[in-house]
Amino acid sequence: MTKNLALCTIAAATLLALTPSANARTMIQNKGSDTLVNVAQAWAEAYQKVKPEVAIAVTGGGTGTGIAALINNTVDIANASREIKEKELSAAKANGITPVEHIVGFDALAIYAHKDNPLTTITISQLAEMYGEGGKTRKWSDIGIHIPGCKEQKIILVSRQNNSGTYAYFRERVLGERRDFVLGTKDMHGSKDVVDLVARTPCAIGYSGLAYTTPGVKLLNVAEKAGEPGIAPSMAAAIDKSYPIARSLLMYTPGEPKGDVKTYMEWIKSDTGQCILQNKGYAPYRPVSCRK
Repeated sequence: MTKNLALCTIAAATLLALTPSANARTMIQNKGSDTLVNVAQAWAEAYQKVKPEVAIAVTGGGTGTGIAALINNTVDIANASREIKEKELSAAKANGITPVEHIVGFDALAIYAHKDNPLTTITISQLAEMYGEGGKTRKWSDIGIHIPGCKEQKIILVSRQNNSGTYAYFRERVLGERRDFVLGTKDMHGSKDVVDLVARTPCAIGYSGLAYTTPGVKLLNVAEKAGEPGIAPSMAAAIDKSYPIARSLLMYTPGEPKGDVKTYMEWIKSDTGQCILQNKGYAPYRPVSCRK
């Protein structure tokens, strides 16, 4: 009787060892940029078919949220739409973390206007005078524009919250590091929220990732300076950097990736991963051939 019980126990243990379980799955934590969150989710879903034993948990919250989690060593990958700051890098190193940067694509930071706005091209300096502290452009009439349905022609500035990498990049590239945003901007939590508000507000202007374009908004061409031709935001213009406010899309890992994280990062950079990114409206970090 005792011998039979022992044999049954061994058989049960062997069966459990050979049977896949939820506990045996690898979980990769991926957090950060709202610009990247949609493509990150698409990557995670597609990768489940490649490696069902690896689960990727994707959350947004902004670049600052992702990098904070990286510093605290609570994520495997932090998504970012701006480069890590020196103070963040120092904080990470003080915590025993050495962030490693991976360029996974490019984005043209689009300037959105309401579809009834007659403006077609805007300059960096015009944007700075609208969004910047002390700026002199407060009405559309200040730049010779009249918008139907816009009360008093007052410009409504739609922005992102300050933990957003998009916010930080726009501030640095358009306003300059030493200039802050004017008070009174409407700060949206996510990229989609910016576009949705502009779409239903004739007086509004906003900035967000190119991938969030909808039929309800108009994409403005952007010129570096007055008198220069405006460049339309596009994948091609993001890759060759002819678009004035093109930016890199980044992922940070706490050190050189290893094991399943390394394999996943390699897959993201493969043709398959890059074609998913391209299908979401972003520019691949290298030339790829994708099926239509």
